[in-house]
Amino acid sequence: MATQFPVIGSWFRRPNGTLFEVVAVDEDDDTVEIQQFDGTIGEIEFEYWPRLLLVEVSAPEDWSGSVDMDPEDYVGTSASEMPNGFHDPLEFLNKS
Repeated sequence: MATQFPVIGSWFRRPNGTLFEVVAVDEDDDTVEIQQFDGTIGEIEFEYWPRLLLVEVSAPEDWSGSVDMDPEDYVGTSASEMPNGFHDPLEFLNKS
């Protein structure tokens, strides 16, 4: 099995089934920063990456499941400043 390189935005599954996304690659510190589906943040050293037996997978259907953000946490202060789909995830779809 070929080693999958850590690319920001890529999702991987560990042998135990845990899903995570690569959120940053720090070449100065030789680490890959990851966020697991449950929101847990971690980092993996480059030297250990090939040993992890990771499988690159598609993003989970509800990849935003770990995002804990309430409307009052959003930088904007009014509902008109909220991005489409913030309250209703289907709002951004073209409803024709």
